[in-house]
Amino acid sequence: MMLIPCPHCGPRDSGEFVWTGELHPRPDPDDTVTTPAAWRAYLYERDNPAGWTSESWYHRFGCRRYLVVERHTVTGEIRRCEPARRDRAPEGRR
Repeated sequence: MMLIPCPHCGPRDSGEFVWTGELHPRPDPDDTVTTPAAWRAYLYERDNPAGWTSESWYHRFGCRRYLVVERHTVTGEIRRCEPARRDRAPEGRR
C-alpha cells in the first residue's frame, strides 16, 4: 500500500487516486519551429526513470483535485506532494 499525502485531505491510500502521467513540458503550438517529431515525443515518449520523478495524480475519491507528486519510482517513497498549478497541469487535464 502506498500512502499519498494529499494537501487537502491528508494521507490517503493510492487506490483513491488516478496516476495521470509524468510531468514534462508541452511544445508551444504557436512556435513555428515546433516539429511533428516534437509533438510525437510529447504525446508518446516517456522517460520512465528509475529514481525521482514528478508526476500528476488526480484524487478521484477525495477532493477531486490534481496534485503534483514527487515520487521515487523504485522505492515508492514520496518526498513532496502539492496542489497542481494551472500552468503545470498536463494539457487536457486542466
